[in-house]
Amino acid sequence: MVYVSAASIWEIAIKARLGKVDPGTKHLDREIALSGFSELRISAQHALTAGNLPLHHDDPFDRMLIAQGQLEGLTIVTHDKAFTAYKVSVLWT
Repeated sequence: MVYVSAASIWEIAIKARLGKVDPGTKHLDREIALSGFSELRISAQHALTAGNLPLHHDDPFDRMLIAQGQLEGLTIVTHDKAFTAYKVSVLWT
Protein backbone atom coordinates (compact mmCIF):
# COMPACT_ATOMS: atom_id res chain seq x y z
CA MET A 1 0.00 0.00 0.00
CA VAL A 2 1.19 3.52 -0.80
CA TYR A 3 0.51 6.31 1.70
CA VAL A 4 0.61 10.05 1.11
CA SER A 5 1.19 12.04 4.27
CA ALA A 6 -1.06 14.96 5.13
CA ALA A 7 2.23 16.79 5.74
CA SER A 8 3.14 16.42 2.06
CA ILE A 9 -0.23 17.77 0.93
CA TRP A 10 0.10 20.68 3.36
CA GLU A 11 3.57 21.52 2.04
CA ILE A 12 2.40 21.31 -1.59
CA ALA A 13 -0.57 23.59 -0.83
CA ILE A 14 1.71 26.20 0.76
CA LYS A 15 4.20 26.09 -2.13
CA ALA A 16 1.37 26.28 -4.69
CA ARG A 17 -0.06 29.38 -2.99
CA LEU A 18 3.42 30.97 -3.11
CA GLY A 19 3.75 30.09 -6.81
CA LYS A 20 6.68 27.73 -6.26
CA VAL A 21 4.93 24.60 -7.61
CA ASP A 22 1.91 23.78 -9.75
CA PRO A 23 0.30 20.57 -8.50
CA GLY A 24 -1.98 20.52 -11.55
CA THR A 25 -5.11 20.29 -9.40
CA LYS A 26 -6.68 21.91 -6.38
CA HIS A 27 -8.06 18.53 -5.33
CA LEU A 28 -4.99 16.53 -4.35
CA ASP A 29 -7.08 14.60 -1.83
CA ARG A 30 -9.25 13.25 -4.66
CA GLU A 31 -6.23 12.49 -6.82
CA ILE A 32 -4.69 10.46 -4.00
CA ALA A 33 -7.82 8.30 -3.76
CA LEU A 34 -8.16 7.97 -7.55
CA SER A 35 -4.56 6.77 -7.73
CA GLY A 36 -5.30 4.02 -5.22
CA PHE A 37 -3.14 5.66 -2.56
CA SER A 38 -4.16 6.15 1.06
CA GLU A 39 -3.99 9.32 3.11
CA LEU A 40 -1.73 9.17 6.16
CA ARG A 41 -3.12 11.56 8.74
CA ILE A 42 -1.00 13.28 11.36
CA SER A 43 -1.55 11.93 14.87
CA ALA A 44 -0.54 13.36 18.23
CA GLN A 45 2.11 10.63 18.48
CA HIS A 46 3.50 11.63 15.07
CA ALA A 47 3.68 15.26 16.25
CA LEU A 48 5.40 14.38 19.52
CA THR A 49 7.94 12.17 17.77
CA ALA A 50 8.67 14.80 15.09
CA GLY A 51 9.13 17.43 17.77
CA ASN A 52 11.62 15.28 19.64
CA LEU A 53 13.77 14.15 16.71
CA PRO A 54 17.45 15.15 16.74
CA LEU A 55 17.99 18.34 14.73
CA HIS A 56 19.78 16.75 11.77
CA HIS A 57 17.12 18.22 9.49
CA ASP A 58 15.49 21.64 9.91
CA ASP A 59 12.50 21.18 7.58
CA PRO A 60 9.42 20.58 9.78
CA PHE A 61 7.54 18.79 6.97
CA ASP A 62 10.40 16.36 6.42
CA ARG A 63 10.73 15.81 10.15
CA MET A 64 7.04 14.85 10.21
CA LEU A 65 7.59 12.39 7.35
CA ILE A 66 10.52 10.88 9.24
CA ALA A 67 8.42 10.51 12.40
CA GLN A 68 5.58 8.93 10.46
CA GLY A 69 7.97 6.56 8.71
CA GLN A 70 9.49 5.49 12.01
CA LEU A 71 6.22 5.01 13.87
CA GLU A 72 4.30 3.36 11.03
CA GLY A 73 7.19 1.23 9.75
CA LEU A 74 7.01 2.84 6.31
CA THR A 75 9.61 3.47 3.63
CA ILE A 76 9.94 7.12 2.58
CA VAL A 77 10.49 7.96 -1.09
CA THR A 78 12.83 10.96 -1.30
CA HIS A 79 15.97 12.33 -2.88
CA ASP A 80 16.92 14.22 0.31
CA LYS A 81 20.11 12.72 1.72
CA ALA A 82 19.48 14.36 5.13
CA PHE A 83 17.05 11.51 5.85
CA THR A 84 20.01 9.14 6.25
CA ALA A 85 20.82 10.72 9.62
CA TYR A 86 17.63 9.16 11.04
CA LYS A 87 16.56 5.58 11.67
CA VAL A 88 14.03 5.37 8.86
CA SER A 89 13.76 3.26 5.72
CA VAL A 90 14.34 5.31 2.57
CA LEU A 91 13.88 4.60 -1.14
CA TRP A 92 15.96 7.06 -3.16
CA THR A 93 14.46 8.66 -6.25
